[in-house]
Amino acid sequence: MNGNDPENSTPSRGLRRWADHALELLRRTPPLVFAMAVLGLGLTTASAVLVKGIRKANDTISVTGASTERIRSDHADWTVEVSQSGPTQQASYTGLQPALENTTAFLRIAGIKPEEMQSGSVKSEKQENRDPRSGELRNTSWTSRQEIRISSPDVDRIAAIAARSGELIGQGVPLTINEPAYTYTQLAGKRVDMLAKATADARGRARAIASEAGARIGAITNADTGIFQITAPNSTETSGSGSYDTRTIDKDITAVIGVSFRVE
Repeated sequence: MNGNDPENSTPSRGLRRWADHALELLRRTPPLVFAMAVLGLGLTTASAVLVKGIRKANDTISVTGASTERIRSDHADWTVEVSQSGPTQQASYTGLQPALENTTAFLRIAGIKPEEMQSGSVKSEKQENRDPRSGELRNTSWTSRQEIRISSPDVDRIAAIAARSGELIGQGVPLTINEPAYTYTQLAGKRVDMLAKATADARGRARAIASEAGARIGAITNADTGIFQITAPNSTETSGSGSYDTRTIDKDITAVIGVSFRVE
């Protein structure tokens, strides 16, 4: 061999000896050791990421609190409409008057106070009866209408009178009877009270969840008031825009609030 061959130089011989030694070590080391070493490194990294994620998520806890309470309406609004038809506008209006008097008398005798009644304006409508084939006008008629509005805080009395008002129809009075609308006039104050109770419910839920993790809850960091639902008793009806049942005297009011608490 040529003495100038690079493979025979002193640095080259040393490098080859180091490579052969490293290869021999690799041959002697069981493959499982490398697998465990790699796995251990991976688990260590994964654990660090997981713990970091949990701590970040547990800075706050968000829960939903709710409160439901039975309330009773304290005001009723009710309307009945008297109508009368005739061949002319004047005839319909003239015929309307005795029907109005009969209706007003019935309501007063039934227990409606004069200050609880208010008459609306008279409305008059013209109807044309035409031949379906030729469109030729056969005759005309007029209908006059007038509403009587009743407003009272005595919801039970109004409910009882409304249930009897069909007697007027039996007497020949052309009457349209609407359902009374029952409302609760103290709703603004009740909402504040209901929200306080819903918040207390949310705090109780948050404490129960935090205690399972050995933590405590601190101050409120965010609160999102939900929509109030006022429904018939024991109803499951809900609406995304909120609901307000006016058909029943007794109602259920439900307040919902989403609350975030700091975790300590």
